[in-house]
Amino acid sequence: MTNDATDQPGDNRIEFPDELEVLITRDFAAPREMVFDVHTKPEHVRETIAPFDEVVTECSIDLRVGGDYRYVFVTPDGVECAFHGTYLEVEPPYRTVQTWVFEGWADVEAVESMDLRERDGVTTLSYRLRFADRPGRDHMTSFDGHEANFDKVASYLASLLDTP
Repeated sequence: MTNDATDQPGDNRIEFPDELEVLITRDFAAPREMVFDVHTKPEHVRETIAPFDEVVTECSIDLRVGGDYRYVFVTPDGVECAFHGTYLEVEPPYRTVQTWVFEGWADVEAVESMDLRERDGVTTLSYRLRFADRPGRDHMTSFDGHEANFDKVASYLASLLDTP
């Protein structure tokens, strides 16, 4: 099943390869190394991780196999959203795999992966969330946060590329 609004470069393409997995694909007009850094270095993640108007209050990343990460942001109405996990694979600038826990959902775990391919200056990101079970996957009923996050990444990358 695919949820493709359009086939224009830069749009998020959402697919459901099976009942446990979500795959979001997005093209970025930036080199792979830069896209990797924007997703893995705290100084960049802090600028892009909160999808809407939230304020990031914590962004810690220990980018190594066995290292942990944690992101916390607060919505304008005061709701705290926290995510954490442990890196299982780190292959700069191509791939990361880590556990994924949204602290607002008890007993829901997933494995999150990011794979990057570059061709002609455009980097294609393949982002996967594979849940441990169907009840966990059933919590994911909306993808607007992921889509808004990738839109922020695209804008942020453009701002970095415009910097002399």
